[in-house]
Amino acid sequence: MVGKPGRRIVSGLLSNIRNAYKVDFVIANAENASGGFGVTPKVVTELLDYGIEVLTSGNHVWDKKEIIAWFDKDKKSLLRPANYPAGNPGTGSVVVSTASGEKIGILNIIGRVFMASVDCPFRTAIKEVDKLRQETNTILVDIHAEATSEKVAMGWFLDGKVSAVVGTHTHIPTADETILPEGTAYITDVGMTGAMDSVIGMKKEIIIERFLTQRPQRSKVAKGNVELNAVIIDVDPQTGRSTSIKRLRMDITSVHP
Repeated sequence: MVGKPGRRIVSGLLSNIRNAYKVDFVIANAENASGGFGVTPKVVTELLDYGIEVLTSGNHVWDKKEIIAWFDKDKKSLLRPANYPAGNPGTGSVVVSTASGEKIGILNIIGRVFMASVDCPFRTAIKEVDKLRQETNTILVDIHAEATSEKVAMGWFLDGKVSAVVGTHTHIPTADETILPEGTAYITDVGMTGAMDSVIGMKKEIIIERFLTQRPQRSKVAKGNVELNAVIIDVDPQTGRSTSIKRLRMDITSVHP
């Protein structure tokens, strides 16, 4: 979700989506939810009130320093990537119960290709998955990464070990949703929820000027037409294998901050 426009469309559509698709559990990436960079405790509370059960994040999770206080008091509703170095606040994985009473594990991992150096996402992922599988077979992984190859590799690496590997970070939805041979649902990028007439949710004029001049420009969240991108995943809770993954793309015109 990018800024207030992204939050507004979630508030307007999520309840209908839950009813239409009989959704048991909602996970959303919130690292750009507050002004396009980071997330504040106030916005975390807002998003949870909309009906989102767990929020994942990525490299921008630290942009709003006040979020540290949230990590200190709540380690279940907001995750930060598990492969940040030891000693960072918060946690990268959690097991919670769905509306139907089934347990689900959520793991947040960040990639290393074209991004800051962190602990190995693959070794961290398998270590965390082994822990989660002691409590549940239903596990979703948010792989927050720049490189398509790294996300695809993570999907194959975890096929049969988790229910779903879902990519975030690049904001552009991909059309490669699939069920891998061992039952893991996969998509390279879910896509953003934010302004359509933009460059990844930011005012296009500013970004174009940055490319033309190569001078620093402060990005600002775009307004106007807004889209919501998501995937709906069906999982057999007995086996943890996914049976379907469906891309969802919806828009509402003129949703303003």
